[in-house]
Amino acid sequence: MRGIWMCCLWAACVLCHVPLHAAKLAPKCLTDCSPRIGVVSAFGAEADLLVAQTRQRKTHVINGNRFTTGILRGNRVVIVLSGVSMINSVMVTQLMLDHFRIDRLIMSGIAGGLNPQLQVGDVTIPDRWVMSMEVYWSHNAQLPSPCGKPADMSCMGLKLATGKDGLPLAPFHLPTPQGQVPTGLFMRENFVMTAKNSQNKPAGEFVFAYPVDKDMLAVASELKPQPSQCGPAFKPGQPLDPKQCVRQQPKVLVGGAGVTGSAFLANPDYRKYLFENLHANSFEMETAGLAHVAYANKVPYIAFRSLSDLAGGETFDPDVVALFSSGLAEANESAVTLAFLEGWRLKHPKSVTHARLNR
Repeated sequence: MRGIWMCCLWAACVLCHVPLHAAKLAPKCLTDCSPRIGVVSAFGAEADLLVAQTRQRKTHVINGNRFTTGILRGNRVVIVLSGVSMINSVMVTQLMLDHFRIDRLIMSGIAGGLNPQLQVGDVTIPDRWVMSMEVYWSHNAQLPSPCGKPADMSCMGLKLATGKDGLPLAPFHLPTPQGQVPTGLFMRENFVMTAKNSQNKPAGEFVFAYPVDKDMLAVASELKPQPSQCGPAFKPGQPLDPKQCVRQQPKVLVGGAGVTGSAFLANPDYRKYLFENLHANSFEMETAGLAHVAYANKVPYIAFRSLSDLAGGETFDPDVVALFSSGLAEANESAVTLAFLEGWRLKHPKSVTHARLNR
């Protein structure tokens, strides 16, 4: 039977003009097997800007999701819109990895700021991403002990998130006029299934902070993009228009943590808690989901996020209106993404994602 099978494979390869060794080594992908950089955008306007500059475009609609392949800044890419929320990000990222040969991933979009020193329009490039709302919800601030020992979750297949000192991170307390009220919310790590053992049981590891790729972060660290202060329709030389321009020149910040949660964060107390405990600069609803999929599939990734406001800000900020109404948010985000793709092409000229044709 094995001989018959090999003969059939040989015949198929001959008919298709594909060498036998190439058939054995062909990457597994359902739609397009050209090596590409996958670009996932949370908002449609930014994805549109990137698609508009992509050459040799081809559209693939898969489960209602529009994937655009082509060449962008000399790199083979596939661009897709995830939509808002972690579950959408996870779904579309895994769909991309199944249907295309993705060697690297980029996530870009808009986020709320956690660091009070940052301004509307700033672009953050974190070196790690965490899911703060994957929690163990206890009844008080004491370390839970469901498995007999404080903080021991092993019998339940769980693990509390820990800090650099190895101790569990402090739970969130809600400030009230009567004092701090414990919520019992302890952040925990995620279990990433990466293999199966001989007993057919899930095998993997616990992860709290998903590090971005070192090579991609190194290229991002050397970028010198100058984010715009005003939207695309603003004409240089005129006085700054508060409807089209933010008050301060935006900057790019590399490093620190990014946080993803399933809630739209509008609580200043929780914002402060995340900033103090995780040293995080931004909060949004998609990237850590993509990071989890990337980690499980061993695909390097990086993410860029333009800050839209201070998460949970309680006062009116005209910069927020200017950022969204003028198109400045997506313009700055796409500019950083394009600068990165250009830098990647120059710094890694032998990358398999590079196209032969000039951009």
